[in-house]
Amino acid sequence: MHAQVIPLAGRVEDAPLAASVAPPAVAAPTPEPAVQSRREPDRARNRRIAAAILLPCLTFLVVLAIWSGLRNTVAPELPTPLETWDHAVTTLADPFYENGPNDMGIGWQLLYSLGRVAAGFGLAALVGIPLGFLMGRSRNVQFALEPLIQILRPVSPLAWLPIGLLVFKAVDPSAIFVIFITCIWPMILNTAAGVKAIPQDYLNVAAVLKLGKVEMMRRILFPATLPYVVTGMRLSLGVAWMVIVAAEMLTGGIGIGFWVWDEWNNLYVPSIILAIVIIGLTGIVLDLAMGAVQSRLDYTKR
Repeated sequence: MHAQVIPLAGRVEDAPLAASVAPPAVAAPTPEPAVQSRREPDRARNRRIAAAILLPCLTFLVVLAIWSGLRNTVAPELPTPLETWDHAVTTLADPFYENGPNDMGIGWQLLYSLGRVAAGFGLAALVGIPLGFLMGRSRNVQFALEPLIQILRPVSPLAWLPIGLLVFKAVDPSAIFVIFITCIWPMILNTAAGVKAIPQDYLNVAAVLKLGKVEMMRRILFPATLPYVVTGMRLSLGVAWMVIVAAEMLTGGIGIGFWVWDEWNNLYVPSIILAIVIIGLTGIVLDLAMGAVQSRLDYTKR
């Protein structure tokens, strides 16, 4: 038998080439991922900027509305926001005038208060930071000082004002003494906490290198404790700025606190509102300055 040969319909080379040469389907153009990734952070940043501007403006509008409502209902003696603004413009036009010790511009009053705070704050740092190091390094010093600190720390700073007046018999030293008492406790406690938080590995390295007490303080203890020290100083400064206003109200003389009390005695409320705003803004500036120092010296954030 002969095998039957079935002829093919065509050779491979004769097959139509349409499938091989047909152009591929073109998809719809889509944005590049890089462009999308750039747009999303831009939108998020714009939303944050808008919120940071609009929300505080809304808060201030609510405060102004409450202020106007109080003036029109329960406290007609309050000046209107526009009256207060006009008085602020007039007062701040010449903040450093001087017509004798009892008639000085608000700029001088603010500088006198800042000077007292700086003096008391500096003295507290000179005393409190070394005591904090001693408490952190020595258990005996901690046992000796901690009960006294825990007793005196909750006492209101203004309770010390009569003692200051009795001892120093003058306004400025008494106010500085009150600021000193206000500032020293957070500095001592935060510094001691920072010394206790130093990793043991640091102390082991110092022992291996056979560092003396001075070198160990300069190279190990002080740099490692610095964030805690600055935190204590920041807390102290914020409280001290609040206390000096109250202390000056009681002692009289020159200062932003005395200026508020004197304007109250004259029943000139726009000056009091202006002083409140200036005190608040000054406190913000002081806190931001200490925050910048804290961020600059905090090695844990580098």
